[in-house]
Amino acid sequence: MENLYLFILLALIAEILGTIGGFGSSLFFIPIASYFLDFHSVLGITAIFHVMSNITKIAMFRKGVDKNVLLMLGIPSIVFVIGGAYLTKFIDSKILEFGLCIFLITTSVTFLYFKNLEIKPNNANSIISGSLSGLIAGLLGTGGAIRGIALAAYNLKIEVFIATSAIIDLGVDFSRSIVYWSNGYVHKDDFYLLPILLVVSILGTFLGKLILKRISQNQFRAIVLILILITGISTLIKIVFM
Repeated sequence: MENLYLFILLALIAEILGTIGGFGSSLFFIPIASYFLDFHSVLGITAIFHVMSNITKIAMFRKGVDKNVLLMLGIPSIVFVIGGAYLTKFIDSKILEFGLCIFLITTSVTFLYFKNLEIKPNNANSIISGSLSGLIAGLLGTGGAIRGIALAAYNLKIEVFIATSAIIDLGVDFSRSIVYWSNGYVHKDDFYLLPILLVVSILGTFLGKLILKRISQNQFRAIVLILILITGISTLIKIVFM
């Protein structure tokens, strides 16, 4: 790969931001990796990278988990990610990327402007959020932002937010990794990246955790939404102009 050191640096930044945001690095890593690899290779390598990243987060934030949210969000996420991963063979990813960008931008702006607006933490909302995030994760490689919006709206404590999201993500990423592998998206030529990304996941999570110790709960919620907004806008620019 050309510009390997740049790729590693950007992957590390994505991991740090994903830890701070609480919804995983794939939201930032997918756009970054797409500059270096083809879309299907990005899906395969991101899923495996995210499995390592989530194991690291679970180890570092293991003291906080909301079991009800874990079940209500996690089970639908895993079910729908398998369907989404399978559908990548048949649906134009550009159309889905554009729709995701619009969704992320409008939703994050809404929650930033209406600061007291919250999603009620009931089972129906959890199931809907989990299903949608799982489907998008399977199709595009990243659905954590949708889950991040739901979890941010529930005003969970930082440790609970990150640990719960990471456990859900682990199930989602492991499931779609199997489907991507069967689809031929995981290439032996990219295996040399895996130990590099393992180190990146550990270092990025550690640095992100250090940063989280210096911010308040309200700052944390705002950061989550702002990161989602920035990612939505940047990805939209890429789709339109590149």
